[in-house]
Amino acid sequence: MTLTAYREKLRELPLVSLFCSCILPEPREPREPRADKKEGIVDLNLCNIRDMEVIELSKRASGQAFEVILKPPTFDGGPELRATTPPRQKPSLEEIQKKLDAAQERRKCLEAELLKHLAERREHEREVAQKALTKEYQEYRVNAHHELRHLNASQEEEVS
Repeated sequence: MTLTAYREKLRELPLVSLFCSCILPEPREPREPRADKKEGIVDLNLCNIRDMEVIELSKRASGQAFEVILKPPTFDGGPELRATTPPRQKPSLEEIQKKLDAAQERRKCLEAELLKHLAERREHEREVAQKALTKEYQEYRVNAHHELRHLNASQEEEVS
């Protein structure tokens, strides 16, 4: 595996790509090849790249497994790589007032919706109660009518 292919493969890994882009923003100068090594070939059994150590765990026909060990940060006075956010502008009084007015309007709308929902619910309860009373009244009327007929029929039998 060549060094450039190895670096590209490492950059495909999500966590390592973050460190590679911070640690290795530019390609490093190539080292002088040793006599027993071929130029541009990386030994994956034990490979040190600046603040990382890569150890090959297994090599199979289906693929390779690596263990990537990140070294702790060193504070040797190097450049700080801090992500800074742009300074926020202080909001003006007009902007603050607009936001407060918008929030007040939202609160009023929510309160109006809640009151409308409660009114609909109360109306539904009133309709259900009215329907129950009407049904009860009708049943009472029917029962009273039957009792009157029964009384009339029994009085007629007594008279006859």
